[in-house]
Amino acid sequence: MPALPQINGLLFDLDGTLVDTAPDLIEALYRALSQFKLPCLADEHYLTSVASHGSLGLVKAAQPDLDAEHTESVRLALLEHYLSVNGDCARVFDGIDLLLDFALQHRIKLGVVTNKPARFTRPLLTKLGLTPLMKSIISADSTLYRKPDIQPMRLAASQLVLNPAEIAYLGDAERDIIAARNVQMPSVLAGWGYLAEHDTPERWGADLTLNSPTDLLAFIDR
Repeated sequence: MPALPQINGLLFDLDGTLVDTAPDLIEALYRALSQFKLPCLADEHYLTSVASHGSLGLVKAAQPDLDAEHTESVRLALLEHYLSVNGDCARVFDGIDLLLDFALQHRIKLGVVTNKPARFTRPLLTKLGLTPLMKSIISADSTLYRKPDIQPMRLAASQLVLNPAEIAYLGDAERDIIAARNVQMPSVLAGWGYLAEHDTPERWGADLTLNSPTDLLAFIDR
């Protein structure tokens, strides 16, 4: 794909793209499992790979044979524990700081579109010092429907005061690529994110697939 000369905005998925939140999520999972006296049947590497699938994905990975009722109980407990550990161990991925600095220097507007609820999203971004940089922060409960629906993407574009075609969306899950395509945003697959072994990102149709956030700099014409 050639350079992206019209990119005036960057939107990020949160977990597995902008921030490595897996350590906090996994710690909350361990606490929830301990609360119910359940073992974790998955190793940490596998849990990290499914972290983008949220609390339900983590519980199912740790206890795949648990019935639906108990799975939901553990999931709710995980969310409660996550409130107390959110941001304790999370860090932006290597290279994100350089990409954000480049964007700010070149007046490229920044934002986040995530399926994480606002009660977790905003405290995390604030703890990491990212909130002042973001012109738009769209969480799971900001719109009626979540990604891959177009509602959160359109709202973010509106808040950036840009056309979707001027905004690159970075994400590490298929729903991110679909959401960007549905609203005609250039899509960037974050190869540094939480891709599981069974994922087939080559079939998702991203406009770009990158191994590091700084790789994007070569595609933005400034």
